[in-house]
Amino acid sequence: MFKQFIKKYNNTKLNYRIAIAIVLGTLLGLFLPGQKWIGELGVLFVGAMKGIAPVLVFVLIVNSLASGKTSIDKRFGKVFAFYLVSTVLASLVAIGASFLFPQNLQLAHEATTSAILPKGIGEILNNLLIRAVSNPFEAITQANYIGILVWSVIFGLAIRNHAQDSTKELLKDCAVAITAIVRWLINLAPFGILGLIHSSIATNGIGIFKSYGVLLAILAGTMFFVAFIIAPLIVSFALKRDPYPLLIYCLKESGITALFTRSSAANIPVNMEACEKLKLDREFYSVSIPLGATINMDGAAITIAIMTLAAAHTLGISVDFPTALTLCVVSTIGACGASGIAGGSLFLIPMACSFLGISNDVAMQVVGVGFIIGVVQDSLETALNSSTDVLYTAAAEYNGWIAEGKHLPRRFR
Repeated sequence: MFKQFIKKYNNTKLNYRIAIAIVLGTLLGLFLPGQKWIGELGVLFVGAMKGIAPVLVFVLIVNSLASGKTSIDKRFGKVFAFYLVSTVLASLVAIGASFLFPQNLQLAHEATTSAILPKGIGEILNNLLIRAVSNPFEAITQANYIGILVWSVIFGLAIRNHAQDSTKELLKDCAVAITAIVRWLINLAPFGILGLIHSSIATNGIGIFKSYGVLLAILAGTMFFVAFIIAPLIVSFALKRDPYPLLIYCLKESGITALFTRSSAANIPVNMEACEKLKLDREFYSVSIPLGATINMDGAAITIAIMTLAAAHTLGISVDFPTALTLCVVSTIGACGASGIAGGSLFLIPMACSFLGISNDVAMQVVGVGFIIGVVQDSLETALNSSTDVLYTAAAEYNGWIAEGKHLPRRFR
């Protein structure tokens, strides 16, 4: 009986299993909210994904560079440009939405946090540089992906030029083994998602977002606009083809899981799997995907811009167009410095608020509002960020295929 269940489970498509898990998690959250052990399934799943992701990224990048085949070619320049342009455009769309639908926030009590908040763009850039050269083992244990990227490139190049072939073979075997572990975890994702849904429903209920429904709708609407209009325009420009089949694939394979893990870092293994299914070059996506999880932060830029301008409107601060454009730059740079964990973008709101002369006390109340709606806001933000990591990685490589006269996979032609 149990073996038949396992066989049936493995033969069912992952997306179908996730859909069933969402329904079951919702029902269990409504009717069995006190069963905390169900929620622990989600805690274990996210913890395992976060635990293996830094090791996976480090080993894959080192193995790719050590093999002697990877070089920094045009694809990396293209994907970096896609990441940067999309984040800038997301900021502009968010500012436009804020002007069209100005919001007043209910600010009464000062919100507090134990996090160390950045005071400006200079501090964010300084923190990025410090994280880039931190202890490599500390970078892995603390999931510091900037540090992991830098050190894995250095290790990979050093091993390629100075290590024996037996060392390179060992690295290759390690990469295969860790990839297998990731596949096992992804196969168990429905159980984790069931637990995450149960915890969310049991803790917050269905109607928690009524008081901030309009603000949440603006955030969600802006993210949907970027996902279904801006991102396809960028991909269409790169490929000169209908971008929506590729977009839908990325949303299904990456966005759905990211919606529940609420962490770009934790979703890196899922994105690696999605790229493998697209038959992309592993030596390319093993670098571009963790790079995207670090700097491709469209959703974070949207959150920072909209929440900051909502605070300004609440306080009666007039923001002219030049100031809004400058805020766009602030939001873009701030988003690139956002942590790849749940709620990471919220802690950058005070930095953007300070640019408009809003006090830290008020800014922290805005952060508090962000946490109230964070279950939905952060889920959508992560889904947008993570799915476009795969989308722009595929677009950068397929652009090269088209230039070389190679055919794209049939479903994307």
